[in-house]
Parts: sequence; structure tokens; C-alpha cells
Amino acid sequence: MPRAFIGLGTNLGDREGSIRCALIRLAEHGRIEVVAVSSVRETEPVGVLDQPRFLNAACAVDTPLAPRELLNALLAIERSLGRTRDGERYGPRTIDLDLLLYGAEVIDEPGLTVPHPRLHERRFALEPLLDLDPGLVVPGRGRVEALIAELNSAT
Repeated sequence: MPRAFIGLGTNLGDREGSIRCALIRLAEHGRIEVVAVSSVRETEPVGVLDQPRFLNAACAVDTPLAPRELLNALLAIERSLGRTRDGERYGPRTIDLDLLLYGAEVIDEPGLTVPHPRLHERRFALEPLLDLDPGLVVPGRGRVEALIAELNSAT
């Protein structure tokens, strides 16, 4: 069964509650087993800077769902928690569930890119992954630990 990694983020409303609810909905799915959850971090916004700070985390899941099916499940959970996609890209959101990694697969299809296309540039997504698996490799990019080191040396 493939191990996938999902990024969780929120900067509106009850941020802690939104992450908790998203994790509960993932675990209740029936075909998704949450096997580990990272620590939660408060982070600065990226892209649109004039918005509240985010809480970010990640979880590792085992699932027989294909990548597209898993993505559809994530989008359904977002909608059930009040997420709309009619606002500004990278703007404020009640919850964001990103499929960051799906095993060692590399997928580039309309509406589905795995690894997440900007994962290697985003400390707020990489650091929670390091919590979950210190040896984790982002296909085509390298070890998460090395990617974080590159970001640290660039600042």
C-alpha cells in the first residue's frame, strides 16, 4: 500500500480546530489510514503577504487510493470544512490539504502534480515532512533534509 504525505495549512478561523478536523476526516475516510502527524508550526504567509499567519503541519497516510482518488478525497474534505476556491491564489483559507508526495511516484497530469510542484521551495511544507521521516526523499529533488539546508543557505 503506498505511503502518501499530505500538507495541512490554515490561516482563518479556528486554525487548530481546522487542522484537527481535517485529520479526523482523513482518518474517518475508510480507505485512508493516518499513520503519523507532524508537529504544528506557525508560519509567515507566502505569495500574498498581507494576510494572517498560517498553521502548517503534515501527515503520512497509507491508502489503496490512486493519486487522483486521494486528491479528490482531499478536495472533498476541504469543501466539507468550508474551503472555497473563489478567492485570490495563495490568499487566506480555512483549510488547505495538499498531496505533497505519493510514494516515489512522479505525476504530471492536468490538475495533479506529484511531488507538489513547489515543495522543494517551501520550508513550511518541508519541515513537517522531516518530522515524519528524516530520510524522506522528494523524487527528482533529493532528501528533505538537504532541501531544507539549501533553503537555509539561501537566506
